[in-house]
Amino acid sequence: MPEIARRFGTIVRATAVAFVIALAPQGVWSALILANIKVSPRVPWAVVLMAGLLWAMWRYLGGAFPPRRTSKSRRLHLRAVRVPREVLVWAFVAGGLSIIALTGYWIVLAQFVRMPGSVLPSMANVPRSMAVLAVVTGAAISPICEQIGIWGYGHVILSRDFRRLSVIVLSALIFAVGPHPPFGVPLLPKIAFFFLVGLTFAVTAALTGSILPNLPVHMLGLLTFFTIVWPNDPLRPLLRESDPDLWFFVHVAQSVLFTVLALWAFRRLSEVRSLKVVLAPG
Repeated sequence: MPEIARRFGTIVRATAVAFVIALAPQGVWSALILANIKVSPRVPWAVVLMAGLLWAMWRYLGGAFPPRRTSKSRRLHLRAVRVPREVLVWAFVAGGLSIIALTGYWIVLAQFVRMPGSVLPSMANVPRSMAVLAVVTGAAISPICEQIGIWGYGHVILSRDFRRLSVIVLSALIFAVGPHPPFGVPLLPKIAFFFLVGLTFAVTAALTGSILPNLPVHMLGLLTFFTIVWPNDPLRPLLRESDPDLWFFVHVAQSVLFTVLALWAFRRLSEVRSLKVVLAPG
């Protein structure tokens, strides 16, 4: 029983730390960009201010600034470790294939469950340059904070009491139960989908030992869903209202094919990473 209580405490601690790091900066960004749009929509001061805050957060959580006694621990928890080029390439390939598979899964899901559509705030009276900056910045903030919180700090905390496979599953579950757009989607399908997303990041972080390969993949994926996938969800025909069309079967095939390709790429990533470790000077 003490062992179970200790492990449960580890999960709670990892979840709490991950959510604070992942969500607090996003709340700050939401407040800043709304104030920016309301007060001075032609001057993107919120973007500049948030970039500075993110830089300071990254530096602090990576071991910079006092107190020096926690610097090493903070650096290890961040897990921003550079990886060999070949490992990085295969991580990008696996992540990119996973994004294509996941877009297929979401589009298929959106024909079973009515999705709310675009989650971006209205920017009808905002200059286009400001709107683009806001979207791109938002698509960068969430991945950075979630990668640091869940697959940086959260991963390290979980690793103290759990083996790698359990850490992968638990970190993906922590990600899945967090607040994700679009809001208004039925809970269980949404958790199931984001659990698959979380597995993609968790496996990559576990195989590479770093959150860095996940960052561009996470940003690209979020930008794709915000600008291409989610805005078109209300236009997708529900299967309970009409027979499946050709595009439904295309997206089913897309999901299956690119899942197989992504699994192959992850296997190659594991092989390349193992080879690099074996050949590393010792």
